[in-house]
Order: sequence, then C-alpha cells, then structure tokens
Amino acid sequence: MLASGFSSAIGNVFVAMLVLVGLAIYVTLIRQIAAKRSIPPPPTADTTAVTPPAPRTFGLPEAFLAGALMFFLILNITAAVEHSRVELNNRDLIANVLFTLFIVFFIAAFLKLRGIDIDALGGFSRASLKRAISTGVVLLLSAAPLIAIAEVFTQSMLGGESSKQEIVNLFNTSRTLDQRVTIIVLAVVIAPICEEFIFRFFIYGVLRRYFGISIGLFVNALLFAAAHTHLPSAAPLFVLGGCFTLAYEWSGSILVSMSMHALFNAANLVVLAFPQLVQQ
Repeated sequence: MLASGFSSAIGNVFVAMLVLVGLAIYVTLIRQIAAKRSIPPPPTADTTAVTPPAPRTFGLPEAFLAGALMFFLILNITAAVEHSRVELNNRDLIANVLFTLFIVFFIAAFLKLRGIDIDALGGFSRASLKRAISTGVVLLLSAAPLIAIAEVFTQSMLGGESSKQEIVNLFNTSRTLDQRVTIIVLAVVIAPICEEFIFRFFIYGVLRRYFGISIGLFVNALLFAAAHTHLPSAAPLFVLGGCFTLAYEWSGSILVSMSMHALFNAANLVVLAFPQLVQQ
C-alpha cells in the first residue's frame, strides 16, 4: 500500500515537471517572439545602396477573402451544432478533403494573381524539411503535457465524456486495410498541409497583419478548435492550435507547424492502432 502511494506520488511529480517544462519552453518562445518584434531595423550606412524589396504581404483583398472564409466556417460550425450528429463514412471524409483541397488551391491561385510570393511569406524555404521535422518533434513533445492538462480539464467538466472525434470512430470501426490506409494518408499527410495552410498561413497571417499577434493567435486557435465541431475536443484543440501558431510565428516557417500537425495525428493513430502496446 505504501509502495503504491509512493509510486503514485512520484508519477504526479513527474507529470508536474513535464507540464512546467512545456510551459517554460512556450513562455520562452513568446518572449523571443516579443523580443524579435521589438528590435528596430538596423540603419543603413549607405543611403545609395539598393536594398531588396520586402516580400509583399497580405492586403485588403486577402482580408476580405479571409473574412468570407471565416464566415463560411462559422456557418458550417453553427449548422453542425444545430443538427444531430451524423456518423462519418469514407465517402464523406474524402468529399471533405477534396473540398478542403479546393479551398487551398483557390487561396494559392488568388495570392499568385495578386503577386504575393507564397514561398517567402510562409517561410517554406526558410527551414529544411529535416530541420522542420526535428523542431516539430521538440515543440510537440513540449506541448503534449499542456494538451493533456486541457484534456483532463475537459473530461472533468463533461463528466468523463469521450473526446474521440468522428474520424477516430471511423478509424476504430474500419474493417479493411484500404480504409485504414486511406485514413492514415488523409490524416498524416493531406490534412496537416491543408489545415496549416488555411488556418496558420492564411487566416492567422491576415489576422496578424491587421490585429496583431495576440488577437490573431487567440481567434485563430478558437476557430481551429471550433471548426472540428466536437465539444469534448475543444479545449485540447484550442491549446494545440495555439502551440501550432506560436511554432509558426517563432520559426517563421509554416513547415514547422505542418510537421507538428502531422506528427500529432500520426501519434494519435498509433495509439488507436496499438492500444495494448500503449497501455503497457
């Protein structure tokens, strides 16, 4: 009995340390972001020197497009809340992904027509894929205790209601290998790229341009959580969205948040596919 209580206390201390480490890392990111923005640009000694022009940023046309997209998302969220829950199937999942891909390509084409360099603005070339993945692993591991705390809080508030989303239930009930492979590809490859492009690169980019980092981060994380239309997952997804946004803002490369998103989805699928191994 004494040994069990001691091991439980050690476990609680370890969890508390993980939470503190995660908080410390993300507080450090916030401080570095604030310090970077407070540094004035260095003066140029030679006034005749030609400096390369800064990449064109989002303007009013992008603001109107982002506002229309946010309005559409809010309508979709409201409709999902008002109507009874419908079980997700493979056809609906693929249709949703195709529609999301259409939105991504539409935004990209719109920005290209406007003469905006997506690569420069999103920092696609700022970090190599290897560096983006390694940074994403560290930042995701740091965010995991914070997400877990939000999950525990949600469970206690909702009386232990399951926080599984519809796609999780679809993965659990899939009977064929083809179904599972389809879900894995969509969840680990396509969804992270599309969602990070829409939420972090575009919507957050526009909000940051006109309202600043703090408001942009809060609204973007709130919209990201609400767009999944699943109340038990709202708090963990809000924390996750905030961590994704901080990672993007700190690194300057959308590849980092894409890597974090892909790794998070992959980890969840591993937990679903091998529950006995995870429990052990």
